[in-house]
Amino acid sequence: MERSAMQSLIDWKNSPYRKPLILQGVRQVGKTWLLKEFGRRYYEKVAYFNFDEHPEYLQFFADTKDISRILDMLQFITGFPITEGTTLIIFDEIQEAPNALNALKYFHENGKGYHVATAGSLLGVALAKPSSFPVGQVDFLKIHPMTFTEMLGAEHEAGLLGYLDAKSDLDPIPEAFFNPLVDHLKRYFIMGGLPEVVSRWVNERDSGQIDGALYAILMAYERDFAKHPEAREYPKLIQIWQSLPSQLAKENKKFLYQLVREGARAREYEDAVRWLVSSEVITKVSRCTKPALPLSAYDDLGAFKLYPCDVGLLRRLSGLDTSTFLHPSRLFTEFKGAFAETYILQSLSASFSVPLRYWKSDDNRYEVDFLLQYKNLVIPIEVKARTNISSPSLKAIKRLEGEDFPLRIRYSMQNLTLSGDVLNIPLFMADQSERLITLALKSVL
Repeated sequence: MERSAMQSLIDWKNSPYRKPLILQGVRQVGKTWLLKEFGRRYYEKVAYFNFDEHPEYLQFFADTKDISRILDMLQFITGFPITEGTTLIIFDEIQEAPNALNALKYFHENGKGYHVATAGSLLGVALAKPSSFPVGQVDFLKIHPMTFTEMLGAEHEAGLLGYLDAKSDLDPIPEAFFNPLVDHLKRYFIMGGLPEVVSRWVNERDSGQIDGALYAILMAYERDFAKHPEAREYPKLIQIWQSLPSQLAKENKKFLYQLVREGARAREYEDAVRWLVSSEVITKVSRCTKPALPLSAYDDLGAFKLYPCDVGLLRRLSGLDTSTFLHPSRLFTEFKGAFAETYILQSLSASFSVPLRYWKSDDNRYEVDFLLQYKNLVIPIEVKARTNISSPSLKAIKRLEGEDFPLRIRYSMQNLTLSGDVLNIPLFMADQSERLITLALKSVL
């Protein structure tokens, strides 16, 4: 399956400023496969080392910081020379090897000709520790679940992909393309974007295979929770994770500790929330008290929403059968639009680097699902799961905040349109948002 991140890896390989690379991303997002496939395509040799499968490799980094000595020992393992520029060195599950993570500094300082890439589960947690690595000595690349567009590629839908790629205006989409794209979006809501799940569907066309793969991934995540250094935090991690469906089923999706456990308080659970965010299994969306630049300056630290990293995981965690999303009257409407919001957050997080926020009026009457900081603009976003596109909150934010937003966005199941300063984007075009925003801004500015 083709991943858009492959181009980022090629750019890294060719950069004159290349440093050892750290791939970040939740477990089962495809980091290891991507690095191996990258090495297979663009290098003569791949030297792969997995610290979880072979803990004996840890000793190579325990006694020396000399890159030449480390490479000598690694070459004994591979059985072939590790050469500058033509061998990709992969350190997998590097969170198990703090000394190896720290040694990336010495590869950068004394071995610039060697191409080193690393990956691992719970790597975000490991990197949250200040002693993990020297700042400025590594490059980062975040790997997200497969986007809807990448899923279309995996399903060999060249015609639909070609149409979306070639779309260079804001005219409505013909039904010949619109309706098939809706059908594919239904499947994406069922399976999500984790590569193993998508692969199972493409190869087997069996919804039971989808649920089986998602269940195995959920169990792997919960086993990872046990790796928290404080054993007493494990029950809290499980409670927070399993509370997500009920949190998102509310009209007001603000995270409430009382839904985790009756009588729960923030101070009891804030470390567990922080760990889950660092592990990247959940995404935190903070409330923004003022829709102005930079959004981070107006974060309300006490109000936030938590979403799982993948819409397919949310469906499986919620216990909803695959048939739920195939029924026309229930399409995307379960849990008050939580699945549509999770999907949009998942799509936009893969396209834009600044984390999204949300806005709520002081009187709690109005709420805008997301705020996007794009270049020197703030763009309010509402997500509608159906064709009903009444957007009182999009109007209210402009009136109450006194901001003259050049563009506001609504994602829905309506066709592509630009009406005044409101751009309606069909849910299945979320991956094309940046291009559509550029087109819209040319019209409204």
